[in-house]
Amino acid sequence: MSDHAGAHAGAHAGAVTGPSGGPTAAPARPGRLARLRQRGIGTSWPALVSWVFLVAIVLVALAGPMLISADPVRQTSSAMLPFGSPGHLLGTDDLGRDELARLVHGARPLLFVAFASTALAAVLGTGIGLLAGYAGGIVEQVLMRVVDLALAFPSILLVILLVAAAGPGTTSLVIGVGVSLAPGLARLARALAARETARDYIVAARLGGTRTPRILAQEILPNIAGPLVAQVVMTLSVAAGFAAGLSYLGLGIQPPTPDWGYMVQAGQEFLYSAPRLVVLPAALTLLFVVACNFVGDDLRDALDPKGSA
Repeated sequence: MSDHAGAHAGAHAGAVTGPSGGPTAAPARPGRLARLRQRGIGTSWPALVSWVFLVAIVLVALAGPMLISADPVRQTSSAMLPFGSPGHLLGTDDLGRDELARLVHGARPLLFVAFASTALAAVLGTGIGLLAGYAGGIVEQVLMRVVDLALAFPSILLVILLVAAAGPGTTSLVIGVGVSLAPGLARLARALAARETARDYIVAARLGGTRTPRILAQEILPNIAGPLVAQVVMTLSVAAGFAAGLSYLGLGIQPPTPDWGYMVQAGQEFLYSAPRLVVLPAALTLLFVVACNFVGDDLRDALDPKGSA
């Protein structure tokens, strides 16, 4: 057979034959969104709305300040302008600062603290839990007694003590929230790691002389990542709530930097005369927390269907 004939035959061999005997086009591969929905991500309307909201908030935090020309900290004589005022779509606060600009610029500090502290909690908690669940024995006992002690202490009080000791500010807020949220993730990681450690493939890896760091990083962690990722997203909502609450108490992000938590505290004396100064930042914080919980539930169902059954 010639090269031309072989190529011709190979082309027809990969084609799909239609009812009339002629070749039809191969079925198109599903798009990225379709593949995600096939895995169970975003199949319910609350989860889908939450995904859209979270993506929108992140985009606002990243790109919003570049699109808003108004200075969020510039004080003017145009104080307490209502909704729809010329040049001030959401009005101004008691110092004449543009409310829309403050809301847009205030998203970035809150999200930075929430994401950074959650990342810190994930690293600390996952590391401790993995080591405890894999090592067992006295190592597990010591590590988990420390975790239990931290869990017995009220989280919000622990955060306040850590932030108060280090002084108010973004760095102390990230460290305080991250350390206080790590024990919950450590307990989950320990339970998952202990379950995987008893499986045959881990026993075989141990007998084969594979080093402990490699077993933890390449064998156990990928197999417990699903429920951990879902829990980390839920932890993000708690971190955001802590960040906003501490800013409200004056222990978080400091003025004049706009922040949703501090905006609620600054506007509460005008709650009856200008409720928008409190309702708008509080509603955005609440929606972010609720959306994180819905997304976390959605990821848990998609990534760990056995655990959600």
